[in-house]
Amino acid sequence: MPKMKTNSGAKKRFTLTGTGRLKRKKAFASHILTKKSPKTKRNLRGTTLVSEVDEPRMRKLING
Repeated sequence: MPKMKTNSGAKKRFTLTGTGRLKRKKAFASHILTKKSPKTKRNLRGTTLVSEVDEPRMRKLING
């Protein structure tokens, strides 16, 4: 059976941390920012970890 391909979208969106967790960017921070409060926009900055429930599913997309 042929090897599984890595999902190109997932490859661009997730990175592995040193401990092996998956790091992701927060959603809702790209456009229509005028109606969002400064507090909301501030909390959308930076990255966060993929939740433990979703991690196995995302890992399949990355490792192929």
